[in-house]
Amino acid sequence: MNYKTLGRSGLRVSPICLGGMTLGEDWGWGADEAESEKIIKRFMELGGNFIDTANLYTNNHSEKIIGNVIGNHSSIRAGMVLATKFGMNVFPGNPNGGGSGTKAIMENVHHSLRRLRTDYIDLLWIHAWDWNTPLEETLRTMNDLVSVGKVRYIGVSGAPAWKIAQSQMFAQFKGWAPFIGLQIEYSLLERTVEAELVPMAMEMGLGITTWSPLRGGLLSGKYNRSNNGFVKDSRMQVTGREAPLKEHELAIIDKLEEIAKAHRTTVAAVALAWLLSRSGVCSTIIGVRNIKQLEANAGAIAIVLTEDEITALNNLSAPPVTFVNAHTAATLLAQHGGIKINGVKPPSSPLMDVIQVGKY
Repeated sequence: MNYKTLGRSGLRVSPICLGGMTLGEDWGWGADEAESEKIIKRFMELGGNFIDTANLYTNNHSEKIIGNVIGNHSSIRAGMVLATKFGMNVFPGNPNGGGSGTKAIMENVHHSLRRLRTDYIDLLWIHAWDWNTPLEETLRTMNDLVSVGKVRYIGVSGAPAWKIAQSQMFAQFKGWAPFIGLQIEYSLLERTVEAELVPMAMEMGLGITTWSPLRGGLLSGKYNRSNNGFVKDSRMQVTGREAPLKEHELAIIDKLEEIAKAHRTTVAAVALAWLLSRSGVCSTIIGVRNIKQLEANAGAIAIVLTEDEITALNNLSAPPVTFVNAHTAATLLAQHGGIKINGVKPPSSPLMDVIQVGKY
């Protein structure tokens, strides 16, 4: 019963979001319709109110399944936050079937509303940035959808930080609906987003919703040193992405197993608990194929990791240093003048020994 407002908005969402990519068997690894319905209902029983899907997922089947369970019942619909995405072309051969142009957006939203069996979408995401469409056209169309009530809020996924920042400022000056959410891949095995996307989101008022928090299953607990990344009938195998695990991946999994044992929980739950503790993260999307996986992953909310455990995981999963971060760390030495500012004091450096303030 502990919800978060998404970004700079009043939209309350559960810290665990049910992902729609595994609702439907069309892609070879999801749950069938009957099991999907059970998953959705159990998710709601556990207090989850946030479901995320896309027009593309399981060939439109995901939206249809969600609509059959939720859209058909107005009393249930009112308590749920339904999010879907547009942008991917589900009409092969139609040049306006995908992308972020006005025609494509309107057409795809129309079909999503029909499949979801609802007259409004709570949160509409840009699935991936369309470099062939002017930014202002996309933002104007999304604002029009908000103005007429077909969409309540808008968000963005698959875009660089500078383009999102540009969009936020454009919307502010035009008086249009701004993005309130940013959807990014984020996990112990994918932390490069921390260089620019995460701080941008926090500065620009976007609540972060993460996808692939278990890195496609690598952090689910199924993979370890004994099988070295190969599990029969796994999603990784079905999609042809199985490969020997690297040593740094195995080291992270080893630590997760150790922490999971100490907390009497699962490796997946610990990985999710770490992610939920990260600055800016409002909700994390989980994709499950059965009730057991759902309940185990939802248990992450109750896990409180110690500072030592978080530090150990942080150190093992530290991403490559980017130019921006490296340069910022270096310039702090000169900017601070050897003193603490906002509680931060840069480490000592030979540079400080040669700087003589006010010599001339």
